[in-house]
Parts: sequence; structure tokens; C-alpha cells
Amino acid sequence: MDATTAFPDQLPVRSDHRLVADMVEPGARVLDVGCGDGALLALLMRERGVDGRGIEISREGVSQSVARGLSVIQGDADTDLADYPDDSFDYVILSQTIQATRQPRQVLEHMLRIGRRAIVSFPNFGHWRIRLELGLKGRMPVTEKLPYSWYDTPNIHFCTIRDFVALCDEVGAQMERAVALNASGEPVRVSVPWWVWNLFGENGVFLLRRR
Repeated sequence: MDATTAFPDQLPVRSDHRLVADMVEPGARVLDVGCGDGALLALLMRERGVDGRGIEISREGVSQSVARGLSVIQGDADTDLADYPDDSFDYVILSQTIQATRQPRQVLEHMLRIGRRAIVSFPNFGHWRIRLELGLKGRMPVTEKLPYSWYDTPNIHFCTIRDFVALCDEVGAQMERAVALNASGEPVRVSVPWWVWNLFGENGVFLLRRR
């Protein structure tokens, strides 16, 4: 059973998943790191015809991915990416996961080492709704994109879009494409300056390569 013959997904495709898929060349070799239930990887295999692999830390996520007919193993991005050889994949994807890693910089460096390109998406902690929640209520916000209370969240390294841009500069990553998505899942039309994306982008999606 493969991704095209596995049970069909009933939920609509998420806007960030659609954007990531548009960044991937058809037929590419793809590693989806922290692939969760495999929804993005299944989309890439179905619509882009990729040679896809995934690693996921949770047993439940691995089981759901395997049920979709995907090649997914249990693993930890913080420790297991070091085992992959250089240039093993065309794309290494980290979707809505970097904020849950213990060593985000090291993870990003490994992604750029083992893939010709890296795609990273993440929730933007600089969004105006989050700032408003903190400013008015003085409490860590709980939103649709960040649905956990502070004491049980898997997210341990919150960042803003500007934070991530600075990290890309530090590790020598070249941005080939960058998109901020608003609350409706539509691109924020203003590309510069970064503070506009920081205020109005709920999610950032970046296509990177080594310099």
C-alpha cells in the first residue's frame, strides 16, 4: 500500500502544507522531519510524486503515518539527524516543529547538511494577537496555532519571524523564498520590512539552501 492507495484524507489541505508542497520539485527526494500523522508527506507523494521518507518522535504519529502507507520511522530530530549522510535528500522539511526541538540551530544546520534545500515553517510568536494577549492579560496566550497552556506545551523555543531570519544569517542559510501567512492562511502581501510580517504573519514558511 502506498500514499496513493491508502485511505483518502477527508480534511481539507492546510494552507501552510499547500505552500510547502508548492516549494518542492516533482519527483524530489524528501525527508519530512517531525512529520506527525503524515498529512504533509502524503500530500507531497500524492501531488508531487516525491520519494518521501519521514521521522517522527511519537509512536502515535508513526502509526498514523504508516496507516497512510508512508515510510516513517520513530526518531528524534535533536539526535538522529546527525546519522544522515551529507546530501542524502533534495529537500528536508521541518513543518511546525522547530519550536519543539531542544537545539533549533543544530537541527537547522543538519537539515542544510543532509538536504540540498531545507523548508521550515513555524508559528510566529511576534503576531499582534499574541502581543495583545500578553500586553492586556499578562499571560502566555493560548491560540488556534499555539493551543497549549504554558505548563504542558511541547513548544520550548518560541521564536518570531525576525528571530528566524537572524538564525538563518548565523548559520549561513540563503533564503530562496519566504512567505508569511495571515490568520486566514493567505500570504501577507508586503514583503519588507520584516516588522510587518512579524506583526501580521501567524506562520512563516521559508525555503532555504546553503550559501
